[in-house]
Amino acid sequence: MIRVAAVDLGTNSTRLLVADVEGDQLTEVVRRLTITRLGEGVDGRRQLLPLPIARVRNCLSDYRREIELLGVTQTLAIATSAVRDAENGEAFLGEIEWSYGFTTQLLDGAAEASLMARGVSAGRPALEGTLLVDIGGGSTELVLCSSGVVVSSTSIDVGCVRVTERFLESNPPTPPELAAAAAYVRALLPTLVAPRAIGVAGTVTTLATLDLGLPAYDPERTHGHRVSRTAVDEQLARLAGMTLEERLLVPGLEPGRAAVIIAGLVVLREIMETYDLDEIEASERDILHGAAYAAAELPETAEGLAPPGAYTCC
Repeated sequence: MIRVAAVDLGTNSTRLLVADVEGDQLTEVVRRLTITRLGEGVDGRRQLLPLPIARVRNCLSDYRREIELLGVTQTLAIATSAVRDAENGEAFLGEIEWSYGFTTQLLDGAAEASLMARGVSAGRPALEGTLLVDIGGGSTELVLCSSGVVVSSTSIDVGCVRVTERFLESNPPTPPELAAAAAYVRALLPTLVAPRAIGVAGTVTTLATLDLGLPAYDPERTHGHRVSRTAVDEQLARLAGMTLEERLLVPGLEPGRAAVIIAGLVVLREIMETYDLDEIEASERDILHGAAYAAAELPETAEGLAPPGAYTCC
């Protein structure tokens, strides 16, 4: 058994999973999520901006302390859409390696899809004719699995942060803005046939939280919950009719997601309508768990003391 840490440097959030891995078995020790909005402004400027970088570094300082206290042997930090799109993305990852001692990987769309599929499929029967939907901040991954094997994967440049920044400028968003966002998403969706779907990441787990009527996010309750297409339409209509200030008060909706949840639901609705999906199953196992398995396969290294700069924000 090996104790590993996986860090997901996402467009909207920075996440940590500490887990014990032995063969195909993964046991969660700690899971953390912090809304850091690393991808803020990337769609327009193609740069990771100083303030989002500082937010991520502050978050990673806390994560590094916890990793050390928990006796982690190997740490893998993965980066996806926002870092891929930013001209200074690779330089940012180099700084993360130097400051915190993490091994880092910048994933292209295919690698992101593969790692997500590995995380979702672990510990369950082989996925048969199943579409995996990962709505991120900057991109959405669509992975079709059959007999436990990835048949096809597509990464499209639509995510809750990107769609919000491009289309949803009003507070609350106007019907023309919502229609333009929906049309943009619809035009990018590939031709696929899948009788069932599993959704991962914040849009789907937040939707499951709201559909269950929970006062706060509870992964043990949301995992495996099935949300109907009708419920997606109802939640989208409800939240799109609110101002941001009103959404911040909605029970079960994390404040950090209030600004981008509408765009995420637009993406999800278009996916479900395009592929005629009556429902989608929420999964709490996702790319972070795939990254934990990948961390266990890294060449063994000793984490040791934190490297220079590990406990400073910038």
